[in-house]
Amino acid sequence: MKNWFLHILVNAVAIVIVSFIFTSVEIDGFVGALIAAFILSILNAIVRPILVLLTLPITVLTLGLFLLVINAITLAMTDGLLGTMFEISGFGMTLVAALVISLLNLVLNSIIKD
Repeated sequence: MKNWFLHILVNAVAIVIVSFIFTSVEIDGFVGALIAAFILSILNAIVRPILVLLTLPITVLTLGLFLLVINAITLAMTDGLLGTMFEISGFGMTLVAALVISLLNLVLNSIIKD
């Protein structure tokens, strides 16, 4: 349970960093980022496995690159659920933001585990 809270905190930090990098990503402070990270983690636990299973042929055909689209879809669902607290303009920007959030999570988790 402690690791899950740490993962949500790291994800929130990554969302805040992305909102500073890209002007198309708007977040209402760190509390909004925490709520977005919480909802994103729930969607990643419930919806993402279903999407991966349903799109398995496309994922195999694209050698796994379609998983970036699935990450963008879950991020867009988070945007839709939070309304004005978390806004990303356009699916292209959502795709880029999902990629950057994934890379930041990778870097931040490797720093924390060391």
